[in-house]
Amino acid sequence: MAHMDSALADMMSTIEGAIGVALVDYTSGMALATLGDNQALDLNIAAAGNTDVVRAKMRTMEMLELQGAIEDMLITLTAQYHIIRPVTGKSGSGLFLYLVLDRKRANLALARHRLARLEADLEV
Repeated sequence: MAHMDSALADMMSTIEGAIGVALVDYTSGMALATLGDNQALDLNIAAAGNTDVVRAKMRTMEMLELQGAIEDMLITLTAQYHIIRPVTGKSGSGLFLYLVLDRKRANLALARHRLARLEADLEV
């Protein structure tokens, strides 16, 4: 299992087009760890804002009585992809990974695949 800091570094170095990544506690909205280009994006503000997205989707799933879990969420902007992936391990309950990609340089399918593999190995 990869420790938090090395896992974020691995995501930044192995996912083509990665601009930034954060591990976020969605109960508080706080980023536990961030790595990336702070000039391009304030990951702490993004973490807090995307916490609302995660909470809203979980609340909606509960109201609709949908079974299963969120695998990931994709927000597509004109110049970026934003991927939100809840951490599924026991030690990651209440956490999500937030990955920002440069749309021109990223391969979305490969990024999602790589993020899923890294999330499975994440040790919090």
